[in-house]
Amino acid sequence: MTSTLAATLLSGGLVGFTLGLLGGGGSILATPLLIYVVGVAQPHVAIGTGALAVAVNAFVNFVNHAAKGHVRWRCGLVFAALGVIGALGGSTLGKAMDGSKLLFIFGLVMVVVGVLMLKQRKVLEIAARPVDMRMCAVTAGVALCAGGASGFFGIGGGFLIVPALMFATGMPMINAVGTSLLAVTTFGLATAINYSLSGLVDWVLAGQFIAGGMVGGIAGTLLATRLSAHKNTLNRIFAGVIFLVAFYVIYRSLGAMGT
Repeated sequence: MTSTLAATLLSGGLVGFTLGLLGGGGSILATPLLIYVVGVAQPHVAIGTGALAVAVNAFVNFVNHAAKGHVRWRCGLVFAALGVIGALGGSTLGKAMDGSKLLFIFGLVMVVVGVLMLKQRKVLEIAARPVDMRMCAVTAGVALCAGGASGFFGIGGGFLIVPALMFATGMPMINAVGTSLLAVTTFGLATAINYSLSGLVDWVLAGQFIAGGMVGGIAGTLLATRLSAHKNTLNRIFAGVIFLVAFYVIYRSLGAMGT
């Protein structure tokens, strides 16, 4: 086993483990791990490859939620279809941006994700909104914005899509989580395809990363039941890890930009 293969499997395993243990947030580490641990030289290749891995991980979790009836199919399909337009636009813009500048902005997004991870998730009771022209317009707007952000940074964006779905449709959080995974899968796939058309996806590396993620995801899911009572503590610890990685990404990207 070469050192690169080992680093890829372990990095994918860490992302999958985090997703299985905490239920979200772990995919934000895919790009930094691919660049600074695996050794992918081009930020755009790391983002394109990471987007594919994120899509596959999201799909695995989506199947589980769909089997439990947590997916609002009509809203999810409409949200995903509109969001793909945003994802394609966002990923096209991301490809055109200088890699160092893109990583710098990515680091800032990681700080935001870390802050959101520190907040305790509360089960909110939201009244379902009527399916009228206003709701359709709001859903279309937030779908385009969420898809654009997901495509631009090559991330799953579940932290953004879940509240967006709740805001637009008034669906309960458990349904928003399950439905968001359909959008995350679609956005990630659209981003990966767009990047692959420019030769910016390493398919072998993606396969290795995904394989590691699946093993890590199983381990994280098994451990999640035992540590469920300490979920908030685990979120805080992971938020701290995100902050450290974010500051490192920002530091390295500023150095590459010569500032």
